Amino acid sequence: MNNNMEAMQQPTWYTNAQTYWTSVSPTVDGSLEFIEEFVHSEAPVLNNGYACDCGAGIGRVTKNFLLKVPFQKVDLVEQEAGFVQQAKDDYLKQEIDEGRVGYLYAMGLQDFVPEKNKYDLIWCQWVLGHLNDEDLVAFFKRCIEGLKPNGLIAVKENSASKEYMIDEEDSSVTRPNHALKKIFEKAGLVVVKEDTQKGMPAGLFVVRMYMLKPADRT
Repeated sequence: MNNNMEAMQQPTWYTNAQTYWTSVSPTVDGSLEFIEEFVHSEAPVLNNGYACDCGAGIGRVTKNFLLKVPFQKVDLVEQEAGFVQQAKDDYLKQEIDEGRVGYLYAMGLQDFVPEKNKYDLIWCQWVLGHLNDEDLVAFFKRCIEGLKPNGLIAVKENSASKEYMIDEEDSSVTRPNHALKKIFEKAGLVVVKEDTQKGMPAGLFVVRMYMLKPADRT
């Protein structure tokens, strides 16, 4: 595990991740599990005003999920500038023209500072493995500042069984469930719902989903 932690601290950690994702063709394949019970129940927990899609790629989660919840407006954060440009020019052009997509930030989450009290939901899917532990705690703390009073943070990530697993090709880490929960705690977040994605092929990582709220708002 020590070698894994050292790899996450290397200066090339974030540049390697960007290089990897620059070489990956963006697609919209795959299914999503939604959070509708937090919005469409008899006593909704979330307002459906403004969401932020972190690690947005070309915007498939925004287009196929967040805007169909429906959130009235969504900002996107994506490190790879090519994906952001494709979202602007093609994939989300209609939604941008309609005013349903707000800002598209071309930056890594380690640099993203949300506006204070802006978002009802901050959605993070298959992206947090590109942050080292220290930066991930700091990112969550900034996200807390960016939430409206009843806002929530959602996390959907692969889960390792016991130890950290490093993929040096794309500079990512797959964390075990207990390690990610320790990071939530350090950042001042509590888990209000946890689930696993069903129907994944055998041999792949378990995909875990967490709904989080600031501990001081419980």
